Amino acid sequence: MADTKTCKESWVVKTAHVFPSDTNNHDTLFGGKLMSFIDDVASLSAIRHARMPVVTASTDSVDFLTPIVPSDSVCLESFVTWTGKSSMEVFVKVVAENLLNGDRRIAATAFLSFVALNEDKQPVPVPKIVPETDEEKKLYETAPVRLEARKKRRQESKELAAHLTTKRLWEQG
Repeated sequence: MADTKTCKESWVVKTAHVFPSDTNNHDTLFGGKLMSFIDDVASLSAIRHARMPVVTASTDSVDFLTPIVPSDSVCLESFVTWTGKSSMEVFVKVVAENLLNGDRRIAATAFLSFVALNEDKQPVPVPKIVPETDEEKKLYETAPVRLEARKKRRQESKELAAHLTTKRLWEQG
């Protein structure tokens, strides 16, 4: 395994039509459909980087910035932006393109984190990331802030989970 890899070595692109069956009652792309696309490309980027099976550790954010409509195509670009010992942060940029006039816009962004696993499903080290473009460098430089927020949110989720019940509604007093 290489000690380092560039962001572009994990780059994945998926482009799709937006069909009427993919839209919600507002005639825009259903958010769940887009989230499925995001998870798909992000996991492929993580696997390409690690060349190992991965598991999703978190979906840190999905920000819907502009609506995506049936006259658009949707293009998702993903790549690894930062690595820890066995974890990887993956950025997904969603570009909507009006197919009739060619106008393109950033429709959404997302950050997810993954952990590489060996055959025993134990975390294993991954190569460090080397950013090259201005966009990659900006995402790499800002990753530590997202990492701290991710750690804090995970701890808060664990604390909240300690107060939640697994009883069925009719079993609760």
